[in-house]
Amino acid sequence: MNEKCVMIIDEALPSGEAANTAAVLGITLGGKVPGVIGAEVGDGAGNSHAGVIRIPVPILKASRDEIGKLRLRLYKEFADLTAIDFTDLAQSCRSYDEFIDKMSYTSELSYIGLALYGDKQKISKLTGNLPLLR
Repeated sequence: MNEKCVMIIDEALPSGEAANTAAVLGITLGGKVPGVIGAEVGDGAGNSHAGVIRIPVPILKASRDEIGKLRLRLYKEFADLTAIDFTDLAQSCRSYDEFIDKMSYTSELSYIGLALYGDKQKISKLTGNLPLLR
């Protein structure tokens, strides 16, 4: 398989906010990339279980500044990769309508998470120096 998926989370986030960021990125990625979720699976007792992502998803950490720089590189150099970003603005909104409204007049964003999917070599080039979030 030549595809890779990673998430990069702001290393300064409290654990609950980091978990929320990863959840939002994962749900959005699953809806955006056709075929990334496997088929339902049956167990030995005859029960059915929803399919899960078909490839590993390492969770990496970086500072907000590093995540912001990565996001800019994605716009400029790596537009062919699937990139899902999550900002502190999005995390602070209580509804999607509020998010849409605030985004319409915000030009400076503070990224707290990114999910990347696509060519393994390109993603490794972008993220190979980032440590795992532990």
